[in-house]
Amino acid sequence: MLAVIPARGGSKGVPGKNIRELAGKPLIAYTIKAACESGIFSKIIVSTDSREIADIAVRYGAEVPFLRPASISGDMTSSDDVILHALDFYEEQGSRFDMVCKLQPTSPLRSSIHLKEAWELFQERQSDFLVSVCECEHSPLWAGLVGEDLSLDEFISEEVKRACRQNLPVYYRLNGAIYMARTEGFRENKSFFGQNSIAYIMGQKESVDIDSELDFKIAEVIIGMRNPGTDR
Repeated sequence: MLAVIPARGGSKGVPGKNIRELAGKPLIAYTIKAACESGIFSKIIVSTDSREIADIAVRYGAEVPFLRPASISGDMTSSDDVILHALDFYEEQGSRFDMVCKLQPTSPLRSSIHLKEAWELFQERQSDFLVSVCECEHSPLWAGLVGEDLSLDEFISEEVKRACRQNLPVYYRLNGAIYMARTEGFRENKSFFGQNSIAYIMGQKESVDIDSELDFKIAEVIIGMRNPGTDR
């Protein structure tokens, strides 16, 4: 299985976030470490357009076999296009991977244990796709649209208004940490979603997705609470 860590140089929300220090290490180092320690990948690469990111990635144990072309390095580029580019690169070199995994560097609390558990579930269920999720912090049934007049008349249904929180169904959200697929299915769908998909459930604490300054602070607090030498 090929692990691809997409990490372009540009970032509007938090400039330079992929290599910004988090608790003493570059953000991307946490994902590389988890991938290396999981032992489930035959190759771990970082796809980037930045020489600085490439140098840091190699220092922490990943391979950077190419610098990503500008055509797939813009703000509108899908990370799945980046995965396809990596697969095409290796096939042109005569190498083919039966499975591929996307690991976003913005999920520093995803550990090698999570990766191994996800891989075991993927194999056990003979799935074609696996995507990590976590329980929603708040039920989407308690959310609605607020009109221009600020009215809440139709904000949530009467049924939900009368329901106890404990009786509402449990909703899950994508947490961005792990995406696995069989290469054939990924190429067909150009996505990590398709038939025969399965969810790998992670805890909310490990599901911080770095997209803002607040996310960095939350991740630093959680890392500081961990016991030395543990990932959970």
